[in-house]
Amino acid sequence: MKSADIIESIYKTADATHDELRFIIENRSGESARMLYGLARERACEYYGKKIFVRGLIEMTNYCRNDCLYCGIRRSNKKVQRYRLTKEDIMECCREGHSLGFRTFVLQGGEDMYYTDDIMTDIVASIRAEYPDCAITLSLGEKPRESYQRFFDAGANRYLLRHESADPEHYRRLHPAELSLANRMECLRNLKEIGYQVGAGSMVGSPYQTVGNIVEDLLFIKEFAPQMVGMGPFIPHHETPFAHEKPGSAELTLFLLAIVRLMNPKVLLPATTALGTVENNGREMGVLAGCNVVMPNISPMSVRRKYMLYDNKLNADAETEAAYESVKKSMDAIGYEVVSDRGDYAG
Repeated sequence: MKSADIIESIYKTADATHDELRFIIENRSGESARMLYGLARERACEYYGKKIFVRGLIEMTNYCRNDCLYCGIRRSNKKVQRYRLTKEDIMECCREGHSLGFRTFVLQGGEDMYYTDDIMTDIVASIRAEYPDCAITLSLGEKPRESYQRFFDAGANRYLLRHESADPEHYRRLHPAELSLANRMECLRNLKEIGYQVGAGSMVGSPYQTVGNIVEDLLFIKEFAPQMVGMGPFIPHHETPFAHEKPGSAELTLFLLAIVRLMNPKVLLPATTALGTVENNGREMGVLAGCNVVMPNISPMSVRRKYMLYDNKLNADAETEAAYESVKKSMDAIGYEVVSDRGDYAG
């Protein structure tokens, strides 16, 4: 068994066995990585050209009812300065983002019960009415199916809900007892059945993660076939139980992103902020490993440093226009073009 042969097979078939994935991960080298990245870039270009889609990230609340062990805005962190954006705040973010060229808005937040279904439906419907040319993505955690349906009917197109780990025991070690992988998977299935473009994904190098866990994540993503995959390195936050855990590596993250691209050729694949945080030029390296999405922050400057899921977050102090221009410049430098486009799934 040779890594090059397995990588070539994945490129041709968009599939791999558990043993094949474990082998290429455990035996990865500079040579196999270069081959993998080249094929992943080729596959991404086949469906999307050298276009990079930007998503305007609006971090609408850092209140959260959950107590996930890795997260800086977890319920037990009493040192967080909590905030909520009003509907007017969110609409202003959209106005500024739209004028710059953003055609997807991502409303992200903790599981904050202040935002009832009525409030969220009103926000989504208002964005849809004012920006009919834009995609609306939500990332608000686990909800009843009825809530997801209402948001969809109001005009939301996409929903991001990372599965975090496809192994129940590993999932349990990252989350409080009241959260379960079974419920997370049910939410993902509900979202897909309703008609959302769905995003799943995991943290690379999270505490207790094994190579076997990583392989199960890759196989789950292949089977579930989400339209988006968010996969970035674990970064500890100093006010969590995992404060002293080692961060995930950019090198392994890039390798896995390229595998995701080959096994899911049409996927929308972000080069995450976390990747750019752990590695200089991490987002550019992500694009060169098969990614085709970046998500600049367009939240109000007054709240940027209050939404810290992990420490030392990239571009927390960058003005929206400056951050957008920086992304355009950095992508241009590696031969890619940031486009003013919704960037829908190519399926």
